[in-house]
Amino acid sequence: MERAEKTFNDKDYKWATIQAYYSMFHSARALLFARNYREHSHHCLIVAMRALYVETRLLPGSLIEALGKGKRLREDADYYDRWSEEGAMFALKAAENFLKKARELTKDLHKSPR
Repeated sequence: MERAEKTFNDKDYKWATIQAYYSMFHSARALLFARNYREHSHHCLIVAMRALYVETRLLPGSLIEALGKGKRLREDADYYDRWSEEGAMFALKAAENFLKKARELTKDLHKSPR
């Protein structure tokens, strides 16, 4: 997250978009690992997050929607050379929210017995 913020402040919106998405991706992976699961693709990660965390009301659906949008923004930046300051700002804010919520949940998961 810190590198994504610095990159955004340096006006490198393409790289900030990519970094912010990967912050969300790794936050989501941590939540899967906390439940003893592992993803096989970016798409599968989103599906698993929806099943394990949204359907059980541990995460709002809006965070998973933001993860999906972040994935599309990252793909556009990586593969199609399309990015914008607005998209990078969205990805950055979404990544901050996702990281905050993932930290809260992983603390809670470690406190409760499995």
